[in-house]
Amino acid sequence: MAGYLSETDFVMVEEGFSTRDLLEELTLGASQATTGDVAAFFVADLGAVVRRHFCFLKCLPRVRPFYTVKCNSSPGVLKVLAELGLGFSCANKAEMELVQRIGIPAGKIIYANPCKQIAQIKYAAKHGVRLLSFDNELELAKVVKSHPSAKMVLHIAAEDSPSRLSFKFGALLKSCRHLLENAKRSHMEVVGVSFHVGTGCPDLQAYTQSIADARLVFEMGTELGHRMHILDLGGGFPGLEGAKVRFEEICSVINSALDLYFPEGCGVDILAELGRYYVTSAFTLAVSIIAKKEVLLDQPGREEESGSTPKTIVYHLGEGVYGIFNSVLFDNTCPTPILQKFLKTHSDVSSSL
Repeated sequence: MAGYLSETDFVMVEEGFSTRDLLEELTLGASQATTGDVAAFFVADLGAVVRRHFCFLKCLPRVRPFYTVKCNSSPGVLKVLAELGLGFSCANKAEMELVQRIGIPAGKIIYANPCKQIAQIKYAAKHGVRLLSFDNELELAKVVKSHPSAKMVLHIAAEDSPSRLSFKFGALLKSCRHLLENAKRSHMEVVGVSFHVGTGCPDLQAYTQSIADARLVFEMGTELGHRMHILDLGGGFPGLEGAKVRFEEICSVINSALDLYFPEGCGVDILAELGRYYVTSAFTLAVSIIAKKEVLLDQPGREEESGSTPKTIVYHLGEGVYGIFNSVLFDNTCPTPILQKFLKTHSDVSSSL
């Protein structure tokens, strides 16, 4: 063990004691608190994170996982993943500071933000983080000036992907040679290619096409004198069972494409950046129902005012879409409520989502 974890980072439970059992104890204790003002809280099953990791190793044996810190920066998660040997993909100075504070070496960090602040590029340079991504001339120029010893990864657009992310970031194939030439003139070393098909991409062909495109860019870079040896598959892998495309299906397509375009023994280090994949199934949210009311399913006309209009119950929670439930807005998710326990002597009911 690498020594990232300590006993204070987790709570051991008895065999057979489930997350739901723990939630029941915690919500019961919260409801009986004298203040009556209890915030929502998460319970994390770090064992689920470990199980996801071993599933990843089994399904993508040639790929080195890097954890996307912005997805969930809980210290327990970071330390467990560090113990398992993952690298970390950071989007800003705060995330680089966070993972280095727990002992992650700079060589296991990617500064992968496509829009980097100059001050944060300088921070990366000062603290030894050398692997940075870029997808345009202006980003390259900032790194040339502020971090000349950096090793650059050219982020290409996943042109066949339906995700809006793939259109927002990434260099088109037709502009890659120009960017590689510009890097060469600036004495900046490009060491690889990355892409991101977008979270929950339903089109498996997007992975195959992006890996094929990366092969072309590798050949351009090698021809221009860059030492190309890193392929970053990006993220977007599903974190829950029941996704439109199963993780195992995605892995099968990726493995076939890698065998074709980057066969074993070719000397390329293959990475992937995963966030939701590791943590979505591990976390359960407990939140209080603070109010409820009965409402009509449809606005009745005069002829329906006899009271036969179907009704439903609307529950108001202590959290919303601009807080913990922001995934409803940004990821088009629909959390599934589970009633945790009826508390007949109290006015509010605790439930987990």
